[in-house]
Amino acid sequence: MDTANQQRILGYFIEEAKEHLQTLEQGILQLAKSVKDAETVNEMFRAAHSVKGGAAMLGYTSIQKTAHRLEDSFKILKDNPVDVDQKLETLFLNGYDHLQDLIERLENSADFSDRDAVEILKQAESNFALLDQYLQQLLLGSSAENADVSQKVTTILKQMLLLFKQPDSPESRQKLHIACKKLGEIAPNEANWQKLVSTTQTAITNKKYPYNTIAQVVIKEIKQAGDYLNSGQTNKLVPSRNLQQLAASAGGTAGAVVGTVSIPKDPQGAALALLKTFNKQQIMQIFQIIKSRI
Repeated sequence: MDTANQQRILGYFIEEAKEHLQTLEQGILQLAKSVKDAETVNEMFRAAHSVKGGAAMLGYTSIQKTAHRLEDSFKILKDNPVDVDQKLETLFLNGYDHLQDLIERLENSADFSDRDAVEILKQAESNFALLDQYLQQLLLGSSAENADVSQKVTTILKQMLLLFKQPDSPESRQKLHIACKKLGEIAPNEANWQKLVSTTQTAITNKKYPYNTIAQVVIKEIKQAGDYLNSGQTNKLVPSRNLQQLAASAGGTAGAVVGTVSIPKDPQGAALALLKTFNKQQIMQIFQIIKSRI
C-alpha cells in the first residue's frame, strides 16, 4: 500500500476513533446513569471494540491493548448490575484518558509508534488492574446483596401463600397488607418496586373477585418481580395488566366496559350477550364470581 493510501486510512481511523471517544466520555461522565440503560452500556462497549479493531488492523498495539481493556471492563457492566460510586467512575475515566492520550499522540505525530507509548501503556495497565480488582469487589458485594434480596422475597412470598390458603377474612387481608409492607422495605429506594408493591396492596383490598383469583395473580406477580429485582432488571418491574385491573376495580371503577348490559332470560342468549360485551379475561372472572356464590 502506498503512503498516500496509508495516510488516508489512518485519517479515517483517527476521525472515527475521536467519535468513539466522545461516546465513551459522555457515558463515563454520567456512569451511574449510564449503567442503568442497557443500550448506553452497549454503545460504550461497541465504541471500545471498534477502536480496538481499527488499531489492530493498523498495527498500533498500544491503542489496541488499551481499548481492549476498556472493552473488557464494559462487558462486565453489560453482564452484571453494579452500583457505581466515585471510585469506579474515576477508574473508568482514567482508562479513557489513557486511550484518548494515545489517539491524540497518533494524530499529532506522523512518526508515532508503540515505542513512544511504553510509559502510557504501563500506566494504563496499572489503572486497569485496579479497575478490574474493584469491579470484582463490587460484584462480590452485589452477589451477597442479591442473595439476601432473593431470600427475603422468597420468605415473604411463602408467608403470603399460607395466608391466601386461609379463609378470606379482614384479618387475613390485613396480614397480607403487612407482608406487602415488608416487601416494600426490601428496596425502599427503587421506585418501580415500590409502585408494584403498592399496586399489590390495593389489589388485595378488592372484594369483587374470589380470594383465589387474587392469590393467583399476586403470587405470580411477586415471584416474577422478585426475580427481576434480584437480577437488577428494575426496568421490568411494571405491574401486569391483570394486577392493575384488580387494583383499579378495588375502588369500584375498573371492569365496567359498558353502562348497561341487557341479559336475556334464556341461558344461551345470556351467554351470547356476555360474550359480545366482555373479553375472555372478564368472562373468566365473571365465571369465578358466579361459581363462588353458588
